[in-house]
Amino acid sequence: MIGYVKGNILSLTPDTALILTESGVGFEILISAAAYDALAGRKEGGLYTYMQSREDGVSLFGFAQTEEKEMFLKLISVSGVGPKMGIAVLSGMKAGDVAAAIATNDVKRLSAVKGLGKKTAERIILELREKVQTIATAETGAKVASVPPVSSGDEDAVVALMTLGFTRQESVKAISRAKENGAVSVEDVIMSALKGM
Repeated sequence: MIGYVKGNILSLTPDTALILTESGVGFEILISAAAYDALAGRKEGGLYTYMQSREDGVSLFGFAQTEEKEMFLKLISVSGVGPKMGIAVLSGMKAGDVAAAIATNDVKRLSAVKGLGKKTAERIILELREKVQTIATAETGAKVASVPPVSSGDEDAVVALMTLGFTRQESVKAISRAKENGAVSVEDVIMSALKGM
């Protein structure tokens, strides 16, 4: 397994870096936006890497920092998310922003990444929410507000609001306010919540 590559940067594009090591071997590495920024304008550089070995060949994926690589590994652990999608997510958002979007159930923000559909974004959030809480907390410098549990009756209203593009956290807060204002039925709760958003 190749975990780190350092050497002369022979070529660099927003998608790939070709790095010639001291041993004379040149590694072509698929890179994230942060890795591109870290190498841009330099003659030498190094990247943390992940090696994917398949029947049709071997691919290397490169990252500027270990935190970014760790987020990539979490992303590709989700069923339906391959290394190319993982690198696309990290090219569209910083690792800390990805963690914050997952921790706050922000499907809209995640699915804004090119090629990442709503269902895949929801699966990423479902499978990684617990794993990214500490990353999101460290990135924002404050505790990411945990979403309080809701009753099964309110869950229908939460789902309805989330399908309209609101995050789970926004939906739960709006429903709580709506109930404080006297809304009882699911329909009334949704209408009142929408007015308050």
